[in-house]
Amino acid sequence: MTAIGALLLCSCLGLLRPGGGQPFLRLRPSPSDNLPVKDIVEHPDPEYDPKEQDLDERTLRKKLGSHFDPGFMAVAVPGPANASGAEAAAAAAGRARGALPAELRRLELGAPPHGPRLRVGKKARRKVLQWLWAYTYCPVLYTWKDLGVRFWPRYIKEGNCFAEKSCSLPEGMFCKPVKSVTKTFLRWHCQGWSSQKYCTWIPVQYPLISECKCSC
Repeated sequence: MTAIGALLLCSCLGLLRPGGGQPFLRLRPSPSDNLPVKDIVEHPDPEYDPKEQDLDERTLRKKLGSHFDPGFMAVAVPGPANASGAEAAAAAAGRARGALPAELRRLELGAPPHGPRLRVGKKARRKVLQWLWAYTYCPVLYTWKDLGVRFWPRYIKEGNCFAEKSCSLPEGMFCKPVKSVTKTFLRWHCQGWSSQKYCTWIPVQYPLISECKCSC
């Protein structure tokens, strides 16, 4: 059965696993199937923060090199991203006007599991398939997240799956992450305590949702 065909038949019983707690001084986000990454709980002592001389943008850009991606990271407070329900609806409407995928075009609308075969005209069939194409759409919605002063750049454009409603008929399936990408940031890392500690910027990888899909 195709993935889209299953949308008409499948109901889900599973629930998303809740995220666990995070310890102080965690160095980097842990690899996880549960994206987006949970907030890192930092040690509250400002002694572990980088000082003004540690935040020279030219030096940090040089250290990060080609990993700096202005599409997904920002040094200053960025403008709003597209994380609203209205944006998701607009994207779905745009998708409905596009070309239908092959597996959806093969869907038999006039062949119910019980009862006589129904006659569906070409125009009505296309409208129903376009509606299904839009209804089952799972866009990645982006918001800017402040990682705090111990990351550079400190702002990351993080993806989430639109999950305000079920994406299947009958209801039960929801939009979930199916693919991710990693972006490299600099992480302020300290070793030792008090006057004996040594701190420096080190590269760390941060996973981001890149594709969502309607699934159980």
